[in-house]
Amino acid sequence: MSSNEAKRQQILDAFHFRHATKSFDHERKIADEDFQTILEAGRLSPSSVGLEPWKFLVVQNSDLREKIKKVSWGAQGQLPTASHFVVLLARRNGRYDTEYFWNQMTKIKGIPEDTVRQMMGRYAEFQGEDFNLFESERALFDWACKQTYIALGNMMTAAALLGIDSCPIEGFNQAALNEVLEQAGLLENGTYGISVMAAFGYRVQERRPQSRRSAEDVIQWLN
Repeated sequence: MSSNEAKRQQILDAFHFRHATKSFDHERKIADEDFQTILEAGRLSPSSVGLEPWKFLVVQNSDLREKIKKVSWGAQGQLPTASHFVVLLARRNGRYDTEYFWNQMTKIKGIPEDTVRQMMGRYAEFQGEDFNLFESERALFDWACKQTYIALGNMMTAAALLGIDSCPIEGFNQAALNEVLEQAGLLENGTYGISVMAAFGYRVQERRPQSRRSAEDVIQWLN
């Protein structure tokens, strides 16, 4: 088997292995170096215009997990048993004319200031006209949330490649969970809001056979 064939099989095996694990073996903990790799897969993920409008909270505190559990109907089995539990936050305001945007482009990405200034009109057109993100604060927030799902997918794939189970979680009351996190001082005075959550650990039982729509139904080639 060639090197590429082995890699292709490893990737497909990981996707067949992965499933939305509802309950984990609470006695098995993910090794620190493995979980750091999962977090790096999220941190190194791409985002629209390289804005990185996210923050990852690794919630290991049992009291905070219990507070989250009370407002998260979709995490009842995961929160008490997961080795690691991650809350993915999204920035509420990623407009092109904010200080955060400017710093991200010039200081983090290292783009010359003159170049960024020249690009400002294009950024404004992209956000304001191409994607209509200035219609509401919710539109900007939802755009940021979409970026966090790229990071989420990469984190779960990295976990699967390491033989670690995961579960993406949207089953929560958004307003109530934001209040829990705000009271804990984790939203930076409204800078961030809850996007999605994910649990990681090791399954306690084998999953049901995986089922998906056929490739013919999902993929269309246009030659």
